[in-house]
Amino acid sequence: MNSGNAVVEGIGTMHRSAVTALWATAALVVVTGCSTGGDGSVPGAARRTASSPAASPEGGAPSLSAAPAKGSVKVVSTLTEGLNSPWGLAALPDGDLLVSSRDEGTITRVDAENGKKTLVSTVPGVSASGEGGLLGIALSPTYGADHLVYAYFTTESDNRIARMLYDEKKPVGQQMGAPDTVLRGIPKGTIHNGGRIAFGPDKMLYAGTGETGDGQLAQDRKSLAGKILRMTPDGQPVHGNPEADSVVYSYGHRNVEGLAWDSGKRLWASEFGQDKWDELNLIEPGKNYGWPDVEGKSDRPGLVNPVAEWPPSEASPSGIAFAEGSIWLATLRGERLWRAPLAGRELAAPPEAFLEGKYGRLRTVLSVGGGKVWLVTNNTDGRGTPRPGDDRILQLEVA
Repeated sequence: MNSGNAVVEGIGTMHRSAVTALWATAALVVVTGCSTGGDGSVPGAARRTASSPAASPEGGAPSLSAAPAKGSVKVVSTLTEGLNSPWGLAALPDGDLLVSSRDEGTITRVDAENGKKTLVSTVPGVSASGEGGLLGIALSPTYGADHLVYAYFTTESDNRIARMLYDEKKPVGQQMGAPDTVLRGIPKGTIHNGGRIAFGPDKMLYAGTGETGDGQLAQDRKSLAGKILRMTPDGQPVHGNPEADSVVYSYGHRNVEGLAWDSGKRLWASEFGQDKWDELNLIEPGKNYGWPDVEGKSDRPGLVNPVAEWPPSEASPSGIAFAEGSIWLATLRGERLWRAPLAGRELAAPPEAFLEGKYGRLRTVLSVGGGKVWLVTNNTDGRGTPRPGDDRILQLEVA
């Protein structure tokens, strides 16, 4: 099989040996790539030729409005430095940020003006090992009234989601109340714990989980592993879920660490591949996204194809965000920020890469409106090469 180079424009222009975007007018693209996947890990090898666009999961027509083919990224400033294994990020009503530390099990507040860090609390019960620990965090959709912060974390026995009352009047380091578990029993593993949580436009709580290295769990609808979950803020199944008594929303996932909604309230998710393809998926309730039977695009009936895919060496996507008409993907092994411009349910143009290699591994991206985006590096997670000042939060302007 031949190999080829594609050209994308980021900050300057970069050449990449392999990337495939399954978009509406895509031509034949030859791709090469390697990885064992997970959270970004040891390279293997893979080759594949892919062509033709991915149809939308329900065959819908593209939106009449589309993001521009070319975007831009400006690094405005480094907000703060010296974070250890940062993972989750949430913006408070006043603009300050809460950031979780996977390995330390702590939540820290970062002043959005001067970058000052203040320890909010250590979350009790966190058992950090491998890819597990204190992972995603999210504010209650009624935070202004209840001051609840939700967290996804690994314990000695499982992964779970709990909520805590944030009381800023309490002493520094003791400002979170005791965790109130809303969902327990998500399988844990050394790898593939998922961990991203977010409240959707419907004010329901969504969570991306991993299959812990056991691919068959992703196809087991009774297991919470390898799924996207949808639940009430109290952790109960939502009316309209595929099964009335289950929080499982979609299945057949390997390891989901990114969730975001576009302007049409459509849910998108990033997914780590194994040694062939990482994915950006448009999520539909009750649908099967293929793992472990397929990785990336497939002709098999009953499976949903990704809207875009990359070799893991150029991606390994963790957090994602929607901003300025595009999905932005923070990548670990790829050490770059991908922009996937949308036209409704499809891509408007091939993805573009930005910041390649400039800041190392990228874990989380958070849009706060008006093209302002926060980006979290992740070089202190045991797989990166920390640089002076790591890890850090960067302020970006994107278009």
